[in-house]
Amino acid sequence: MTRLASFWHKAGPVLCILLVLIAVWYGAAVALNAAWAKDKAARAGTELTFSELVSDTMSQEKPLLPAPHQVAQEIYKTTVLKKITSKRSLIWHGWITLSATLLGFVFGTALGVLLAVGIVHSRAMDMSVMPWVITSQTIPILAVAPMVIVVLNAVGVSGLLPKAIISMYLSFFPVVVGMVKGLRAPDHMQLDQMRTWNASNNTTFWKLRLPSSMPYFFASLKIAIAASLVGAIVGELPTGAVAGLGARLLAGSYYGQTIQIWSALICAAVLAAALVALIGVIERATLKRMGMQQ
Repeated sequence: MTRLASFWHKAGPVLCILLVLIAVWYGAAVALNAAWAKDKAARAGTELTFSELVSDTMSQEKPLLPAPHQVAQEIYKTTVLKKITSKRSLIWHGWITLSATLLGFVFGTALGVLLAVGIVHSRAMDMSVMPWVITSQTIPILAVAPMVIVVLNAVGVSGLLPKAIISMYLSFFPVVVGMVKGLRAPDHMQLDQMRTWNASNNTTFWKLRLPSSMPYFFASLKIAIAASLVGAIVGELPTGAVAGLGARLLAGSYYGQTIQIWSALICAAVLAAALVALIGVIERATLKRMGMQQ
């Protein structure tokens, strides 16, 4: 198989779905923005042809749904044409959000792994902590975020840390669930074999349970990093933040700048995809080194 054929085999389905989504997006933009175009023409005493209607819906300053090319132009203007240090640069705002995302992800991963190890090795923690871990995710993050920020601000903690804690709140759960499943992946025969070798609990953990948990661990990390990004963005909303992708969303909603809102959303999606892809690269390298993947 040639490189081109191999690339198309992997990327072809994704590209096809992307083209379909863009086509649907354009159609929805015409449908949703048509009412304003027709109303504007009626007040001017004119009647729009179909081509004029489509052209108008694709070029409105504050459309209900901006067309893909309008969003692409906004992203280009706020990334390529702006200095990275400019407060109008999406790269600058993205870095602010990414900082909180990564810090919250590290906190959430560490907390999730520690809880999972305790749950697997202690029946008391399994019976008491695990139900609370599950219950914690039934509380809407939009209700938790303002309380976390208000409490931390009251004790003089502001800036990056409150957003990181909110990110941690969302990201630790998939890590706990994935690691508990992974650490319990060895079957009874494997555990019995370790006992026949008179292996201690520590040896069983490091030589059997932890290696067996790696595929589950990385699968949970992919979910956790995306959830952490969501937490960082949500953490920027109730604070009236002026920096970060959440701040861009907030400012766009205040002033009806739907193109700005969608450009921030697309950048957040691209950032999440890049982070998940990075975890995937680390996963393949780690599992290959452990002999668990070709």
